[in-house]
Amino acid sequence: MRYSLQQLSAFLHLARTGSFSEAAKLHDVSQPALSRAIQQLEEAVGRRLFDRSTRRVELTPTGRELRPVAERLVAEFDGAFGELARFVEGRRGRVVVAALPSVAAALLPHAIARFQAAHPDVDFVIHDALSEGVIEAVAQGGADLGVTVRPPPERRLSYRQLVADRFGLVCRPDDPLADAGQGAVPWSVFRTRPFVAMAKASSVRAMTDAAFLQAGLAVAPLYECAFLGTTGHLVAAGLGITALPRLTLPLIGAAGLVWRPLVRPSLDRSIGVLTRVGHAPSPAAERFLAVLLDEAQDQDAREQKRLSILLQTPSSA
Repeated sequence: MRYSLQQLSAFLHLARTGSFSEAAKLHDVSQPALSRAIQQLEEAVGRRLFDRSTRRVELTPTGRELRPVAERLVAEFDGAFGELARFVEGRRGRVVVAALPSVAAALLPHAIARFQAAHPDVDFVIHDALSEGVIEAVAQGGADLGVTVRPPPERRLSYRQLVADRFGLVCRPDDPLADAGQGAVPWSVFRTRPFVAMAKASSVRAMTDAAFLQAGLAVAPLYECAFLGTTGHLVAAGLGITALPRLTLPLIGAAGLVWRPLVRPSLDRSIGVLTRVGHAPSPAAERFLAVLLDEAQDQDAREQKRLSILLQTPSSA
């Protein structure tokens, strides 16, 4: 038995109206076209579906049996394509984001909350990883988006900056360096103070080493930490000071520590979003990317305003 959705839809319109002319209007076809659709469906079923008179068109017993079946099939089809439409519009689906832990903690929650307020049926999966893991996840298709530091040029990936994450000194609130009235702090303060460093494999360590080289400083780290929480607690215990980008502060695990911008040199790490070249993201991922860009711009504007206030005071020597 072969039939089409158009034939079933025409059948239901005629069953509901009892009029070929009215059914043709609902079906948006000519009356002869509707009659052909009904005739073809009757031939497929092998029985008449309607008793026709000059006044009324009524269902036959076979037609009455077919009606709930047709209603279910058309409803399932409409429902399935309704779900597809919601997916295409970005109102349903799943977004997988691979991100540096600092970004996952500081930037993504606000962006996701903002997005899901308008798209509550979109699910999120977040994989936090170091930069190399983020790059690999996006390149291999394991994540729709990656948020990380700017990677080396990569033909498979496109990079778009979200924020410039400023490096600053992190110290205890009772440390003389915590006085915000002194403005920014030069990197030279690490010349005479114990330096709590991140592990050599981290992007933060690579940038602090570059800053020391640019400032002409030979700084030997007394500690090398793989986790930001360890770094924060070592500083909180008075075992040294450190230099961290501002977005890492929610992860240092020690309350009350003070962050002040570092200068001479000023150092920012570029945080941006990675996508795969030549691979269209899902509609939900595409819509979330737009929200993420807006949220990043808002946060960056607030951060730049705070930094401008901190940098107004001449830096201490």
